[in-house]
Amino acid sequence: MSTTSVSLFMGLLLATASAAWAASPESSPAASVAGARLLAGEFRWTTGPPLVGPADRPEDPCQAVKDPTIVRYQDRWHVFCTIRSEKRTHQIEYLAFADFRDADKASRHVLQASDGYFCAPQVFYFTPQGRWYLIYQAVLDPEKGMVPACSTSAHLADPASWSRPIALIDRKPDHVSAWIDFWVVCDRQRAHLFFTSLDGRMWRSETRLADFPRGWSRPEVVLQDDIFEAGHTYTLKGMDQYLTVVEAQADGRRYYKAYLADSLGGKWRPLAATRERPFASPANVKEIAGHWTDSFSHGELLRTGHDEHLEVDPAQLRFLFQGVLDEHKAGKPYGRIPWQLGLLERVAR
Repeated sequence: MSTTSVSLFMGLLLATASAAWAASPESSPAASVAGARLLAGEFRWTTGPPLVGPADRPEDPCQAVKDPTIVRYQDRWHVFCTIRSEKRTHQIEYLAFADFRDADKASRHVLQASDGYFCAPQVFYFTPQGRWYLIYQAVLDPEKGMVPACSTSAHLADPASWSRPIALIDRKPDHVSAWIDFWVVCDRQRAHLFFTSLDGRMWRSETRLADFPRGWSRPEVVLQDDIFEAGHTYTLKGMDQYLTVVEAQADGRRYYKAYLADSLGGKWRPLAATRERPFASPANVKEIAGHWTDSFSHGELLRTGHDEHLEVDPAQLRFLFQGVLDEHKAGKPYGRIPWQLGLLERVAR
């Protein structure tokens, strides 16, 4: 297809999306434009310097900070992330700050909720119970292997307040070959648990809100594509649609794809899901403060709130991610790759 044909096609798609969006009784002109831009599936980003690097912790030297989850609460950003270090390979660390420019100055706190393997966190406030939840993958019983688990707290900002872990599901179902990166998002009736299996598949299980965090249905495959891990799903503000962003890899680099669905139990369709038209990759990110990453890996969109619906605003998309230069990870085992955290901000058109 010629450049002119592509431009005409995208213009028609944008106009059609704008008309459909404007038909919603709740949409403002600004929201109509933002929704149409998102539905067109074209993303461009900028990123500044790294915001958070591995903590200087001599008693347990840290190689990487990764897998961030983030909420804004009481005028501060609260971040939970995986750290890779010498004594314990997989731990969860907490930090909080008012402004991103101060992120790397924030005090670091390693959670004591688990003494063993636990990592890849997700945080949200579960309104029906009035409790904060931290979802993660953990080994609670070596005979059962890694499972989705959770801790709860009444005080988000107190790293010592998190409960000991309990399993969401006691062991991996026999029909699932592998599972990783567990993610919970809710609609008005149910909680939905998503995960990937390192083989191009994303899975979903569900439970009633009254039964959460237990009572999950048999997992089923809901998306199959050239995807890898770290699938994260959100409610789109002002839209009757949901967004999943999920990590892929090519040529040794990590990047992100995006998919849409009309319901959390519905069919996922590509939005920005090719190497040529990704959600976030070196192809559509401009670094404005020096080159520090060639990968755009496990990250989280910044939400409008902090509850179980995980709402994001199409007009204000920002993405906290882990990145690293090719040369800094070359020849290293995965656990020693020096991942840092950075922030993508979507370019306004």
